[in-house]
Amino acid sequence: MKYVKWIFVVLLISSLTSFVEKDKPTSGLSVGDIAPDFLIESMSAEQPATDLSNLKGKYVLLSFWASYDAQSRMQNASLSNALQSSSPNNVEMVSVSFDEYKSIFDETIRKDQIVTPTCFVETKGESSGLFKKYRLGRGFTNYLLDDNGVIIAKNISASELSAYLN
Repeated sequence: MKYVKWIFVVLLISSLTSFVEKDKPTSGLSVGDIAPDFLIESMSAEQPATDLSNLKGKYVLLSFWASYDAQSRMQNASLSNALQSSSPNNVEMVSVSFDEYKSIFDETIRKDQIVTPTCFVETKGESSGLFKKYRLGRGFTNYLLDDNGVIIAKNISASELSAYLN
């Protein structure tokens, strides 16, 4: 009987810790957070670098990805294609790659046919300040920001994006 009590206590404690683990926040920012500002370096020579905060007044689709992460790469290409086909005037896509080599980034952009003037590579990869600022520790994500820079959707798919825009 003495051991039965201890077994019950151990089971109770282990079940409580499993509930605590489930309630831990996931990586990245959450819906309702204000997106941290950062410098957007343009791929085109005609367009100068700008800050994310300069895009206030427009919806912003912020996509973080890398060529070595197949899921984030496919999601980035899918979102880019969805925006190109619907061509909304009030949405700007900012695509940020965390590839450490610009040559790999350039080849990926070419293959995936990403055409956005605000698509750039953060060559410090996962050790960059931007990666840490957006808390992308467990993988890449995307955010849809409203015209005030507030996150209104996270990990949005191309079909969900279309629903938001219509």
